Amino acid sequence: MTAVRKNPMRHLKSFVMAVAVTLGMAAPAVAQLRVTVVGEEYVPMRIAVPDFDASGNGAAEIAAQLSDVLRKDLASSAVFELVDKAAFIERDLSFDMAPRYPDWQVAGVAAQALVVGNVIINPANNNMTVQFRLYNVFGQSQQFARQYTVVTPLNWRRLAHRVADDIFSQLTGDGGYFDSRVVFVSKTPGEDMVRGRLAIMDQDGANAEFLLSGFTSVINPRFSPTDQRILYGAYVPDPKYPGATLLRTYLYDIETGRQEVLAEGPNSMDYSARFSPDGRSIALSRAVGGNSDIYVIELARRTQRRLTNDAAIDTSPSFSPDGKMLVFVSDRGLGPQLYIMREDGAQMNCPKGGRDTTCRITFDSGRFTDPVWSPRGDWIAFSRQGDGKFAIGVIRTDGSGMRILTDGYQDESPTWSPNGRVIAFERTASRGAGPKLWSIDLTGRNLRRMTTPRDATNPTWGPLLKVDAAQQ
Repeated sequence: MTAVRKNPMRHLKSFVMAVAVTLGMAAPAVAQLRVTVVGEEYVPMRIAVPDFDASGNGAAEIAAQLSDVLRKDLASSAVFELVDKAAFIERDLSFDMAPRYPDWQVAGVAAQALVVGNVIINPANNNMTVQFRLYNVFGQSQQFARQYTVVTPLNWRRLAHRVADDIFSQLTGDGGYFDSRVVFVSKTPGEDMVRGRLAIMDQDGANAEFLLSGFTSVINPRFSPTDQRILYGAYVPDPKYPGATLLRTYLYDIETGRQEVLAEGPNSMDYSARFSPDGRSIALSRAVGGNSDIYVIELARRTQRRLTNDAAIDTSPSFSPDGKMLVFVSDRGLGPQLYIMREDGAQMNCPKGGRDTTCRITFDSGRFTDPVWSPRGDWIAFSRQGDGKFAIGVIRTDGSGMRILTDGYQDESPTWSPNGRVIAFERTASRGAGPKLWSIDLTGRNLRRMTTPRDATNPTWGPLLKVDAAQQ
């Protein structure tokens, strides 16, 4: 893992690109190729991605690297099955000519989709252009094409992710998630449980680095859904009591490096904070006198509203994507269970009947923690402890359809990809083992280890990265 940089976003600042969507080679209108992912028995779409062509000094190496990252992105999704390059029959592909479709339909290849592209480095200004075409093999037609131009070839990895997102969107109808990053707590194996450093990486594990210097007891980072800001907790020395520590909640801006303490009140402790969907407010738990309730803080003016007022412990709030609802954990039902409520605290019709300001949606012998509302609004992910194990599961917002996706020794801290398709989480495989990051598709398929330089906990998935784009 690389050391702390003063501005971890500076390599993203130069990502100014021009976009051209139409690249010619129009074909007769045919039904668009789409993969439908329903349940656990769907068949992934077979897709072929030959190495991109190259033109210009250094373009061949970049084209090979870009193609490799593109294939790995698509292969990491449960949606696609990559055709082995060794099976390709047509090897003299030209970007400006349609492929020989029968060569991609034969047994052993059987590609449904084909991606052909090239990389051009301009010798005059070192700009790099990446073009690609997505073909519907069975429909024998071009389905989509796009061109990107960036100011430096150093941005090739992000371009690979952008192309993967385009392909994912075209073939699924959902947004992509490859051009995004994950913040987590990086830990040295064997280190004290409360010690860990805030770190960030691309969603595929590349470009991992520390974000802060001097903070070694960080917990529960949470990414803003709208920009590059993070909420996190940290244990720091208590100025009132030498030798003691207190838990503070911080707001950190990755782009500027600005860091500030949030809403630290006398004789209270704030924790488990999450952003609202628009990034303008946060919901958090505030413990006063041993009792925890849910509060909402408007960030610009620091105005505060108390949402729950119960003798039970209410914690871990998470907003719905429209900002009108929250899910949280409460032990008011004799053990930690999931509850939902309106953001304005008003009464509502509960899914199980009756009206109340808070409605219970889980009725299970397990202990529920870490709820987080899907960006699509249809599911709530959670951790569940029961039967001697910790598991990751999902439940409909009305309390129906609960499914356990993982079943391990200790699986916790779920976080959604920006498109609500994939869940990343923390896994400790066995007693004494170090925690690692894993991901799983919403269907419960495609369990994969996420690469981190050291042990890792508390993942939080950020939004798709933004670019300064101009239509060309």
